[in-house]
Amino acid sequence: MLRLMPKPMHRAFYRLAHTMRTYYWRITRPTIHGCAMIAQNDAGEVLLVRPSYGKRLWQWPGGGVAEHEDVVSAASREVVEETGLQVEGVRSLGETRKMLYGATNVVHVFAGSARGRPRSDEREIEEAGWFAPDRLPNRRSIYVDEYLINYRGSLRI
Repeated sequence: MLRLMPKPMHRAFYRLAHTMRTYYWRITRPTIHGCAMIAQNDAGEVLLVRPSYGKRLWQWPGGGVAEHEDVVSAASREVVEETGLQVEGVRSLGETRKMLYGATNVVHVFAGSARGRPRSDEREIEEAGWFAPDRLPNRRSIYVDEYLINYRGSLRI
């Protein structure tokens, strides 16, 4: 149903929903589970996306894990939804715990390989692209650098 909305209105909906969710988390302080995927192509570039909400910084593809959803499936699903690409050889790199707007965010981090040209849906994700690890976009999440440093030994960098 949301796909029937014009793209600009859909992006505004994402921004509103994100703001409401952050207020809810500040009040309830839940533990939430998310996932992030460090996907690399044959050239060793990493896949990043820029969402249409929040600070709109470049970040790893990923998102929330639904109740009773397998975290590997969630990470792979998020990459497909956000970029249209399938990830192969998915492996777990571990998990991190961070505070996110008052919530404890348990992020399950994965790595894998992908091929092709990423495409954004121009709704939730404004841009998606491949970047050489030494030529990352300036406006990026601190977690891009943190994960590259922490998981360097598990990546082809």
